[in-house]
Amino acid sequence: FLQANPSVKIALEGHTDNEGSPAHNKTLSENRAKSVQRYLVEQGIAAERLSAKGYGDTQPVAGNDTEAGRQLNRRTELRITGY
Repeated sequence: FLQANPSVKIALEGHTDNEGSPAHNKTLSENRAKSVQRYLVEQGIAAERLSAKGYGDTQPVAGNDTEAGRQLNRRTELRITGY
């Protein structure tokens, strides 16, 4: 999709579960988003089309009281920000 649509810009948003300190989770989520950013650049996507930000555990999509919920919260979301 990104290679076929060179004008599309993407925001990569890293997230974590609530295990660990807020500072650790913020760093982990930033690293998670940057890892996806590096991968996409290695695949030929221009870096200026990508932004990466970590949100730590502040935006869960599931409860953190089960392993299944924590797994869902450990993610990177891709959001189209321009085209």
